[in-house]
Amino acid sequence: MSSPEQLARDCGEALWVGDHACRALGVTLVAIAPGTATMTMRVRADMVNGHDLCHGGLIFTLADSCFAYACNSENFNTVAAGARIEFLAPARLGEELTASASQVQQGRRSGVYDVTVTNQAQQTIALFRGNSHRIGGHLVETGTGEID
Repeated sequence: MSSPEQLARDCGEALWVGDHACRALGVTLVAIAPGTATMTMRVRADMVNGHDLCHGGLIFTLADSCFAYACNSENFNTVAAGARIEFLAPARLGEELTASASQVQQGRRSGVYDVTVTNQAQQTIALFRGNSHRIGGHLVETGTGEID
């Protein structure tokens, strides 16, 4: 039987296999543990908008991806039920953004997670809150015979 931390890492690896969106954006999974995850993304030239700032949709994608890894870290297949984001400061070309997600509340099926997106100067770029819903099943086989 693996530890909760190892199970979270295994879940992260299982998600990463099919996560073509994160790989295409250069997003990196830095850390994952039960109920938490950290991801980074460097703002590239193809990510800036007409104001020469990182497109808000890409900041949302980074936060949403980090949320997904955090809420799947306990080996329950989980999807987003809703999310909102507050943009607090612009992100610029060349900056490395870090998203840090943490579980606020997790019930049997529904959960709430907060994600903070910062730049390399530790300036808060955005605050994201996601609502999750467990849909049944598991990401990895644990051999424990656990039932949803």
